[in-house]
Amino acid sequence: MIYRNPVIPGYHPDPSICRVGEDFYIVNSTFEFFPGVPVFHSRNLANWELIGYVLNRREQLELEGCRNSGGIYAPTIRYHEGMFYMITTNVTWKGNFVVHSERPEGPWSDPAWIDQNGIDPSLFWDDDGTCYYCSNGRNDGVRGIWVFAIDPMTGRILSDKKMVSTGCGGQCTEGPHIYKRNGYYYLMVAEGGTEYQHHEVILRSDSIWGPYEPCPYNPILSHQNRKGHEIQATGHADLVEDQNGNWWAVFLAYRNFSHALLHNLGRETFLAPVHWTEDGWPIIGENGQTELLADAPLPAPALPVCYDLNQDFSKGSIDLRFEYTRNPDMALFELNREAGALILHGSEITLSQPGTSPTVLSVQQPAFCTHVEVELAEDTLTAARAGLSAYYNNDYHYDIYLSNQDGKLYVGFTKAVHDMTVEIARIPVKGSGRIVLSIDSDRVGYTFRYQEAGCEAITIGSGHNAGLSTEGTKTMTFTGTMFAIFAEQGDASFYRFNMSETKDPVYEQ
Repeated sequence: MIYRNPVIPGYHPDPSICRVGEDFYIVNSTFEFFPGVPVFHSRNLANWELIGYVLNRREQLELEGCRNSGGIYAPTIRYHEGMFYMITTNVTWKGNFVVHSERPEGPWSDPAWIDQNGIDPSLFWDDDGTCYYCSNGRNDGVRGIWVFAIDPMTGRILSDKKMVSTGCGGQCTEGPHIYKRNGYYYLMVAEGGTEYQHHEVILRSDSIWGPYEPCPYNPILSHQNRKGHEIQATGHADLVEDQNGNWWAVFLAYRNFSHALLHNLGRETFLAPVHWTEDGWPIIGENGQTELLADAPLPAPALPVCYDLNQDFSKGSIDLRFEYTRNPDMALFELNREAGALILHGSEITLSQPGTSPTVLSVQQPAFCTHVEVELAEDTLTAARAGLSAYYNNDYHYDIYLSNQDGKLYVGFTKAVHDMTVEIARIPVKGSGRIVLSIDSDRVGYTFRYQEAGCEAITIGSGHNAGLSTEGTKTMTFTGTMFAIFAEQGDASFYRFNMSETKDPVYEQ
């Protein structure tokens, strides 16, 4: 059965998967965005529906002052005896913790904190019911994988801690998961860092405490030697066995938009089948490689893929795919069904201020080629800026907006890159009704337009993808470009948000 990669497109890194009967669930990292850790559901492994978030209360997810790409790192989801568990790290606040729920869509418990350093924690239940914790961590400058028994309901450590492996020689040994098959404990880890040397390796032992021997076929997933291929940096994988006895891997990778080895969509979730060698080792994909279109025995047929988002705010709800930046002040986001609008009460915080929560709602850019537009009121606008942004973080964003200054309305276009923020254009508008602001993206850049009622659309500016690419940021970042509606220093009424994927000349949509 043919399916399309990535199976969860746009910024959705560090996937972890579990199965309950015929149902599969995936979670991803969310870093500085709120709510945290989305939960996706599927019956066929190819089509995924967002059903909720694990961390949707501030007592679960504190992000005050969170740096860009701080916050939530690399969750793992597991199911055991009627209970779901999600374990992760808040690198901004207290570190590693575990939460639980009887339902994947929640509500989930408050955090149970774990006294262990490092990131990328995972859980494994042995045949006798003992739950083991594993994560990466350091001891006397040595980085490796730690294992110990734990109570997953409380976070209480129940055994001595042991570093069981330092990996297979690659840098940044991380993302560990333990599985058991045919009497062996398999320890799978990512190495090489989450850049172009990223890859997946696996080891095994007849004891959970080791010693672990490396797989002779390592790396079992790698695109290190495929620099001309669109898919790069494959790794941080998790395995699952379906109800038919077939094995699968979900993992992160990113799609380059050019041969310059740049990506702006973020790290995305990919799927590949797994086969086991005669001597008992798993190999992901075709000899450790994967493709944008793949053919594999899915547990149910793949359906046509559509990531369009059509948000009509008159319906009195906000699509689950929208996220806030850090902990939001919900009083600034008013759904007014009578007016048929989402009214943003813009605070003094701007998109460019670090460590803060501006009045902004964002959704991941799902494809290189997209069209996004918003409709907002001109005649009731009081904000200094309100509109639509191609938003990576507070240091990198391109904005088109309506502005009310001294009682006069204009449409503006601003670029923020590194430590430079420049208003490129400012054009007066009539201000007699509603205005549509739009962004068109492709594999080169973003084009920004506005359209008043009864008039033709006017292009106001453009920006290269390279300005919103992970490789160009001034600090190491792990997210991707979002499309965001925002308001600053005053009110703005938004009536709709529409995002659709457009034709990509590189491959059929």
